[in-house]
Amino acid sequence: MVWVEFIISAGLIVLAATQLAKYGDVIAVRTGLGGMFIGVVLMAGATSLPEVLTTISAVWQGTPNLAAGNLLGSNMFNMLLLALLDLVHQNERILRKAAVKHALSGSSAVLLITMVVFFLLDEFTWQIGWVGVDSILLMLAYLAIVYFIQDEQSGHSKPELEVVLPEKFPTLRRGLIGFGIAAGSLLVLTPWMVDASNRIAEITGLGTTFIGTSLVAIVTSLPELVTTIAAAKLGADDMAIGNLFGSNLFNMFAFGLTDLFYTEGRFFSVVDPDFLLISVLGLLMTVMALVGNLARIKRRLFFIEVDALALVVVYVAAMWLLYTRGLGI
Repeated sequence: MVWVEFIISAGLIVLAATQLAKYGDVIAVRTGLGGMFIGVVLMAGATSLPEVLTTISAVWQGTPNLAAGNLLGSNMFNMLLLALLDLVHQNERILRKAAVKHALSGSSAVLLITMVVFFLLDEFTWQIGWVGVDSILLMLAYLAIVYFIQDEQSGHSKPELEVVLPEKFPTLRRGLIGFGIAAGSLLVLTPWMVDASNRIAEITGLGTTFIGTSLVAIVTSLPELVTTIAAAKLGADDMAIGNLFGSNLFNMFAFGLTDLFYTEGRFFSVVDPDFLLISVLGLLMTVMALVGNLARIKRRLFFIEVDALALVVVYVAAMWLLYTRGLGI
């Protein structure tokens, strides 16, 4: 029964999150923001909202490891999605074409994940109220990066092509209402999925660390999969790639934000040491994706680029490693 609950709640979350991303796109287009900024900030924030709400719900239900696993596991899954983009665009490698534009967002994601690794390693005990200074620094770093990305785009972008919108394209008002309804649905659905996930962790004996990093992280990252592939097929390369690197950025911002909702002390202090391994794996995959995007070498093994294949292999190996650790093998 618990698996049925999980599948139903997960399916409804993906549906609501897809609508959230759809109306987020409407808001972005109607407000005239640039493609890269939309992908890195607005779309990434919209598609990452399930991760944020799931993490907050997990903290409130007393399972901080499920919360941390959800965010850090999503980092790995987002980089796996870059490999899937390669399958969608077999004739032209869109990641190479847009690499320079996304060097800033990709390297910024590396920076924030590295900060998380450092704060997990360091006994950083300073607090302001119940919130750790480490979490505050993480959030401030994210806000500074968003400012730099906006500044970079406005400084280098040519007056963008005037897009002719279809007649029935939703209005800004409709976009805001749709976005609000979808976000409200997620607020109701995420505690249900988190509760089911906790029970699955107990029944299987795998623990909340593995369940959060794999099962929950994949479910909450499915909106990224849907919106990224849809954007890539429409030719919105900046939005597709920016959404993935931007989601990793936003996940680390959410890691710091979670501290505001964990009122028993610093959130970093209660995260299991095993998350160091998960953080490093996410960091490794993000660096691999960034290097792969910037490299000029084009080599395919059958129907997939070698660097994309490497991301798939590392993700599968990482999941196996975490699975065996979860079983105590």
